[in-house]
Amino acid sequence: MATKKAKTRKSITKRFKFTKSGKILRRIAGQDHYRTKKTGKQRRQARKWTTLSIPDAKKIKKLVTF
Repeated sequence: MATKKAKTRKSITKRFKFTKSGKILRRIAGQDHYRTKKTGKQRRQARKWTTLSIPDAKKIKKLVTF
């Protein structure tokens, strides 16, 4: 009997970017509402991608098969 094929979690591929060097990038949280009280600088900086911490990146890599 054949083993089951490992599938990638689609929610992970939609929320994170994977660089060629192996880093995982994520969006900064808190950008959906309550933005008026934040400064313009905070809003601009929040549009950028940030790297995921190493312990969290290890957990995410287990859920991705590619």
